[in-house]
Amino acid sequence: MKIGIIGAGNIGSALAGYFHKLQHTVLIANSRGPETLSKVAQETGATPVNISGVAKGVDLLVIAIPMKNVPSLPNDLLANLPVASPIIDTGNYYPLRDGHITEMDKGMVESEWTSHILGRPVIKAFNNIVADSLLHKGLPKGSKNRIALPVSGDDVRAKQLVISLLDQMGFDAMDAGPLSESWHYQPGTPAYCPDPTIRQLPSLLKRANRDKAPASRDQAAKMMAKLPADFPPQELVRVARLSAGLDILKPRSWIALLRLVFTVLWPF
Repeated sequence: MKIGIIGAGNIGSALAGYFHKLQHTVLIANSRGPETLSKVAQETGATPVNISGVAKGVDLLVIAIPMKNVPSLPNDLLANLPVASPIIDTGNYYPLRDGHITEMDKGMVESEWTSHILGRPVIKAFNNIVADSLLHKGLPKGSKNRIALPVSGDDVRAKQLVISLLDQMGFDAMDAGPLSESWHYQPGTPAYCPDPTIRQLPSLLKRANRDKAPASRDQAAKMMAKLPADFPPQELVRVARLSAGLDILKPRSWIALLRLVFTVLWPF
């Protein structure tokens, strides 16, 4: 396929590298121009382009930018995107980073808001896994601890394409229903970033509490803001697993939680 990616941060870059290894043609763009993406191009094999051309004629478009930047995308961005080409939204709403967006503060599902802004249907995927796990924890099909990711959307064909792509990348995938149900793995829910298996994921999605999730999300965001940039991402995954009720009996996860709390309370 020919795949366009908007956003060259951790998730966008990780996906670019994966897609290139799978022998897809990958275009990548950011708001600062292709001249700023030489390092990303070297590391991932993707071709930097202007944002105005990243969607032109592609078979799949991935949007991997902070949600606050979605309304700033060019108005004609999707003019040359084929109608049949799916759009993947990897975004998460964090008011601490994005500022307050009224619709989502009132409970609008994050990717439904993105779809409304774009004027096109989207598929929600890749939002509930940290980039480190995405880069390093893919496993062959049938592996015992293979990570499973939810995929939501209203277009069955588009969802199947994304599910197939996940399998090729080394991850199981679960059809998590229509886009309106993608709140089950937004920030603050049990399925957010604990690297579950396909056996564990359905229960985590079912336990999501829509009313309590925003408070949990904001509390976690405040803690994350106090962490040093080099805090090990897999320690965060262990804490997420512990919070989700997984790995309760694993001392290493409790040690990760203590390390997180200690770092937040005594950053120096």
